[in-house]
Amino acid sequence: MTKIETVPTDAGEAHITWHPAREARRVLALGHGAGGGIEARDLAALAAALPAHGVTVALVEQPWRVAGKKVAPAPKTLDTGWRGLWPALAKPGLPVVAGGRSAGARVACRTGAELGAAAVLALSFPLHPPGRPESSRAAELLSADLPTLVVQGGNDPFGKPAEFPSGGTYELVEIPYGDHGFAVPKRAPVDQDEAVRGIVGAVADWLAALG
Repeated sequence: MTKIETVPTDAGEAHITWHPAREARRVLALGHGAGGGIEARDLAALAAALPAHGVTVALVEQPWRVAGKKVAPAPKTLDTGWRGLWPALAKPGLPVVAGGRSAGARVACRTGAELGAAAVLALSFPLHPPGRPESSRAAELLSADLPTLVVQGGNDPFGKPAEFPSGGTYELVEIPYGDHGFAVPKRAPVDQDEAVRGIVGAVADWLAALG
């Protein structure tokens, strides 16, 4: 049974929607992107599937979304909200994997080490703004200094898998034909359900391998 928890932070009130596992071994905390909320297809699919694998999923709604604002604040403010949520995420006493999609992935990478995260999950990491590969955010990803999984759409305009730098402590899984929201074209040889299963399977396998 899901439970919504309201958490005060220095950036305003945030929400955590808990999807508990019966015999949880870890918590996976997932933040949303700058253009959407926790209803994103990848976040919703992981929250539905992973509790059966012993992973409690915590979907985090940043204060700006809770307040009904349309535009995300500066990265510094997003980090402030995430830091304020962390004690609630850690309260079950289990290892916490910090994660999120797009802007939420950047937050997890920037703050994971300082908050004591066990690992980082980066869904649709926005390596650069569309059409501007020279404005790389690779340093954020590489600075996480934790076991990190990047799950990236093969056609993501914010950074295709081949554009990611070598080195670092991250693994990368490509979702063929997926865009920034992991949507696949109707003409693609894989359908949408198959793409989502690929995301869930990759994340479940990686979490299991963390031990």
